[in-house]
Amino acid sequence: MASTTDESKARITARITQEMRGTLEQAAELLGATVNQFVVQAAYQEAQRVLERESVIRLSQQDAKKVFELLEHPPKPNKQLKEAVRAFKRSVRA
Repeated sequence: MASTTDESKARITARITQEMRGTLEQAAELLGATVNQFVVQAAYQEAQRVLERESVIRLSQQDAKKVFELLEHPPKPNKQLKEAVRAFKRSVRA
């Protein structure tokens, strides 16, 4: 495992109430971690959850079938789509 230097680590600080600190200390102690370790791990897990939630599209089975059907059998281009393609091509050449 590669060793890390102090230069590769960043510091995050936060001001919290005594009540919050007490709760964090109790939870960290139950897990055998320091408050810092507990807070960093909890924040990291929440960040991963948020990133996954915001980057993954979930579809119902019915919606997924519709998407696959449209991919396999796309509708014929209508007038608006053809005009949008022409406008796009004009803007790209400019």
